[in-house]
Amino acid sequence: MPTPEQTHWVILAGGQASRMGGNDKGLIELAGQPFIQHVINTLAPQTSHISINANRNQDLYRQYGDVFGDSIENYPGPLGGMHAALHHIDNDWIGFVPCDCPQLPADLVTRMAAACQPDTDIVVAHNGDYIQPVVTLLHRRILPKLEAFLANGDRKIILLYRQCNMITVDFSDQADAFINLNTPEELSQFGVRHESN
Repeated sequence: MPTPEQTHWVILAGGQASRMGGNDKGLIELAGQPFIQHVINTLAPQTSHISINANRNQDLYRQYGDVFGDSIENYPGPLGGMHAALHHIDNDWIGFVPCDCPQLPADLVTRMAAACQPDTDIVVAHNGDYIQPVVTLLHRRILPKLEAFLANGDRKIILLYRQCNMITVDFSDQADAFINLNTPEELSQFGVRHESN
């Protein structure tokens, strides 16, 4: 199994954020900081290897770290960011988190890495009720399957996972850690100030 430092983590900020009025979600402020900073604040104590997948405002995102965009056009969603990461990053194990989860677990990397077995393709977080398909740690051996999946026009992430040796990690002790904020209404309900960028 990999150690946390043998994993490289990618914050997925490459989507269109259509439910957020098209604003670049990673740059929307939450309690005085952009979403991307909240996620980095959680990940940085856990690993020194963090990159950002973004297709817009890349210069702004470069303030926060290494940035790369999708290599597939038309926003194929999280799978596009995963595909780009596997081409951009050399590590065998690459982890992913969305940019709109501001309170991810402080022990996410350790628990995900510890769950890996020699034949594991993908490790996915589970909050006790539902799988969290964008909070994942995967081995680069899935790249051929991912490329074939995308070439076939498929976009549903869980369908790809079913083709791989997937295991889940139970985070039911921190179920609220995976709350993601998709709309201005959800932001306001979260009790924070919403400022569009």
